Amino acid sequence: MLKDFSKGRLSWLLLLAFIVFFEACALFFQHVMMLGPCVMCIYERVAMLAIGVAALIGAIAPNNPISRWLGLAGWGFGAYKGLTLALEHVDYQFNPSPFATCDLFVTFPSWAPLNQWAPWMFEAYGDCSKVVWQFLELSMPQWLVIVFAGNLVAFGFVVISQFVRSKND
Repeated sequence: MLKDFSKGRLSWLLLLAFIVFFEACALFFQHVMMLGPCVMCIYERVAMLAIGVAALIGAIAPNNPISRWLGLAGWGFGAYKGLTLALEHVDYQFNPSPFATCDLFVTFPSWAPLNQWAPWMFEAYGDCSKVVWQFLELSMPQWLVIVFAGNLVAFGFVVISQFVRSKND
């Protein structure tokens, strides 16, 4: 059943909707609540966008195995990278050290200087080690650990389902 769901456009559009929601939350925190994003926040934002791009790729032709597997690969990569970044960010916040700090400025490849193309979304000016927001006693990067880990779990179930025969096979 999960395999059949992954072959439908709705599954990929739902994944995209979740990503749009989380990106909208990030922009709300930045531009409405005036919480300056740090370097790690921006990198986590890019990982989230990678999942969004993967969802678009999967939604293009979800019944086509190539499109579906490219979408799955992008989803898995984005979720894994986002989880590692969020864990590193949590470490900066709760185990501060003068020897382990995040960069002062975001570093993007010369062929994709996102912070120059869209500084309103990709420029960092916050401090990675400061806890500036909490909900249910968890900081933003701690919530991102949950979000990215949840994505990895869901991704794992969907990948495993690809190897199970369904009624339509």
